[in-house]
Amino acid sequence: MSEHPTSDALPEYAERVLDVAELIPPGRVMTYGDIAEWLGDGGPRQVGRAMALYGGAVPWWRVVRSDGALLPGHELRALNHYREEGTPLREAARSAEGHVPRLDVRRARWDGVPVGAAEGGPGTDGDDGGGAHT
Repeated sequence: MSEHPTSDALPEYAERVLDVAELIPPGRVMTYGDIAEWLGDGGPRQVGRAMALYGGAVPWWRVVRSDGALLPGHELRALNHYREEGTPLREAARSAEGHVPRLDVRRARWDGVPVGAAEGGPGTDGDDGGGAHT
């Protein structure tokens, strides 16, 4: 059972998006497109809309843009979470505005395999785990 509002107060698609966001382990991320693929429904924009409207009660900083850019207007809060959780970052070039780092999505991306799952065990091949494919 999730800790976000009941389905009476939340559209069904948004509830499904938030349920996935709650599964992402600390230090890992999924892109908006990854979550849409996991759900087999919608696309990155629909996931982004659900997160924008309802994502405040879940670890929103773990649902990211595919280019690794931090959420505009929330960069410093997100950056604090990433550093606290040890999420892989790429330092910004000195020429970059504000010198705000980006996520290293390639290294931080979570494939949906439960943490601690044995290599080669059930759910690790991506077919029955429902994870996003990278």
